[in-house]
Amino acid sequence: MKAITIPEPGGPDALVWTDVPEPTPGPDEVTLDIRASAVNRADLLQRQGHYPPPPGAPPYPGLECAGVVSAVGAEVTGWSVGDPACALLSGGGYAERVAVPAGQLLPVPEGVDLVDAAALPEVACTVWSNVAQLARLGIGETLLVHGGGSGIGTFAIQLGAALGATVLTTARADKHDRLRELGAAGVIDYAQEDFVEVTKRLTDGRGVDVILDIMGASYLGRNVKALATGGRIVVIGLQGGRKGELDLAALLAKRGSVAATALRSRPAVEKAAIVRGVREEVWPLIESGAIRPVVYRRLPMSQAPEAHRIVDSSDHFGKVLLTVD
Repeated sequence: MKAITIPEPGGPDALVWTDVPEPTPGPDEVTLDIRASAVNRADLLQRQGHYPPPPGAPPYPGLECAGVVSAVGAEVTGWSVGDPACALLSGGGYAERVAVPAGQLLPVPEGVDLVDAAALPEVACTVWSNVAQLARLGIGETLLVHGGGSGIGTFAIQLGAALGATVLTTARADKHDRLRELGAAGVIDYAQEDFVEVTKRLTDGRGVDVILDIMGASYLGRNVKALATGGRIVVIGLQGGRKGELDLAALLAKRGSVAATALRSRPAVEKAAIVRGVREEVWPLIESGAIRPVVYRRLPMSQAPEAHRIVDSSDHFGKVLLTVD
């Protein structure tokens, strides 16, 4: 089969579409013939040599995909050859075929195109496990989503609104109207406005209950200032750096908390539990139309370098997909 390989870490042109060995499914795995994968920030980091796949994962980028089951391991139940599915991966999505634990498979939601379904597993599992499961976002609370125009952001805004929260988000000004259409009640231009001041104004001085943060160090202090009493910060990205200073007195005064999570490195049993939760709690919201995949552009898998340039520029809105004929 063909897959995107990274002979040497570097820029987008380090991605090479070439022949590689076929995957062999284990007894608890299925093989998917991939129709599409999606580009995530983690893929850019892997290409640069900063985020190697966990032990046992395929060496190729790609943390989610959609396709058709072409082989089923001896211990797998509930899936058959020919079934359409999408999957949460530890790697290997940038390929024509991938072996994936059956516990990380999801049916394609009713009403969603098979290719567009590739935009869902990673963002759905990341957002649901952090916003709903870990931070326990409740009805009537306020959620602040940083980077609203990203794949994570566009999904988090929709999920927060569907869960009955008021959603605020930071994004470039040219994305604001589309973010409001997704359910954002307030949109903040991070290039021109201080999100702490704006969130305080929009919440009548109370602050926000939950913050989903992709920036890390550079936003840590301001995130604490933006919190309401009892607020929760969940860090899922480090685009603003790894090391920051935390004012514990300010956090104590608000009885707040800071958590940081990663999905890719979790054991298969934990991923399977998250996937089950997403299937039970999130898939019905997608099938009802309350949440939809937001796809910015589809490109052939062989054009992965161009897809990485698009995501690296942050000009996209939603997900960039890589398709396989």
